[in-house]
Amino acid sequence: MEKQLTGTLALAVFTAALGSLQMGYSLGVINAPQKVIERHYARSLGVYNEELTRREGGNTTEHEEPTHASVVMYWSLSVAIFSIGGMLSSFLVSFVSDVRGRIKGMLFINVLAITAGLLMGLAKLGTPYLMVIAGRAIMGLYCGLSSGLVPLYIGEISPVKYRGAMGALHQLAIVIGILISQVIGLDFLLGNDDMWHVLLGLSGAPAVLQSLLLFMCPESPRYLYIKLGKVEEARKSLKRLKGDYDTSKDIAEMQAEKEEAMKEAQMSILRLVRSSVYRQQLFVALMMHLSQQFSGINAIFYYSTSIFQTAGVGQPVYATIGVGVINIIFTLVSVIMVDRAGRRTLTLIGLGGMCGCAVAMTVGLAFQDVYSWMSYLSMAAIFLFVSFFEIGPGPIPWFIVAELFSQGPRPAAIALAGCCNWTCNFIIAMFFPYLEGLCGSYVFIIFAVLLFGFTVFIYMRVPETKGKTFEEIAAVFHRKRGAPPSKPQEEAEMVQLKSSTEA
Repeated sequence: MEKQLTGTLALAVFTAALGSLQMGYSLGVINAPQKVIERHYARSLGVYNEELTRREGGNTTEHEEPTHASVVMYWSLSVAIFSIGGMLSSFLVSFVSDVRGRIKGMLFINVLAITAGLLMGLAKLGTPYLMVIAGRAIMGLYCGLSSGLVPLYIGEISPVKYRGAMGALHQLAIVIGILISQVIGLDFLLGNDDMWHVLLGLSGAPAVLQSLLLFMCPESPRYLYIKLGKVEEARKSLKRLKGDYDTSKDIAEMQAEKEEAMKEAQMSILRLVRSSVYRQQLFVALMMHLSQQFSGINAIFYYSTSIFQTAGVGQPVYATIGVGVINIIFTLVSVIMVDRAGRRTLTLIGLGGMCGCAVAMTVGLAFQDVYSWMSYLSMAAIFLFVSFFEIGPGPIPWFIVAELFSQGPRPAAIALAGCCNWTCNFIIAMFFPYLEGLCGSYVFIIFAVLLFGFTVFIYMRVPETKGKTFEEIAAVFHRKRGAPPSKPQEEAEMVQLKSSTEA
């Protein structure tokens, strides 16, 4: 009898999720030691002494801001280059996973993570800003690949009954990684002048552990059977994951999936963009990812310490850690609710709530000099902002793309959505400090306006996908197009697409 949950399955899921944990750590690690790293940048660039001449006794304070433009530029680049790496490598997920396999693919890309960790860990021995930027770029390449490989592997090895919960572990591991980086980034631990390079270097530590554990994990049965046609190896992998049972039912299911996949050829990204059949779905998928990134959430993740400082919080780093805890709690809420309330409903609640919080945050920051209690309003708004994000706009865009597209166009759609996500991530990380300098306390009004627009779009254009087949979802989009005369043309295009051998 099939056991469903086994020790090997638990080990495989945990091992894969270490890649997501590493991604979360890399996202959050740059936040807490910002002032410390900026001082090292200033020393390396030869501009630190100029700043010291304006401070009594050469003492620095927690509330100082770097005044030299080169320090701001290199710091922003250190934060943002991570997203450039992810943006470039997101296109290679399908190639690496199919050519190297899921297990060997994760093992192969760990070379990038370990290299990045060594570069940042040794930054004090060289030119700090160059080594940190190089390390962050390489880590971004790793995370772009890992953010595709990890959910892919977990989804393929999970029993149907637990697939939703196990799939959500990707997002959960990310937010746990963010919290770990915030805690050990405290000044009395590693976020200080002596240990900041160790803090950044630890970004590659999960890759070392994952590399060792991957040798004990079975390859995805679906990859072995559907991609490689290795029936016996797929059977062995199934038994390792689910216990000693009759695998004929799972093999038959994979055979049916393989036959279905062969009927519908994979599409290139260019072909997908040009296709009128999938245009509505693609537009919705990209807008979902745009709403996730341009909600302003990464401005909070990357710069929350400085935002709390502006809000007048005495110990901003501890407030940032509070954000990390809230992150985890409400990710768990989303895991529980997403298959009950539905994707569309949770996304609307999340975006609408974030819009209100962005307005409250702006009011709090703008009037904190007039009313001292306004700093508490700003803090509460930030906590609620993160809560609403994790309820829907955070996790849902990552898996709704797969629900909107069938087997043929799905890889191209996921690649486009991933690239869109990382590109927007880069834009926010690179330009938010300048935007904040230009708009001051009113910077989050921009995000409030964007969030309102995204909420209206989701309400008007995005259907509920919970419990629907691809055919049912496609029918919804066809009705929305409301153009019966174009149906023959679309059907002809669909036939052409299905008969195409273009990958």
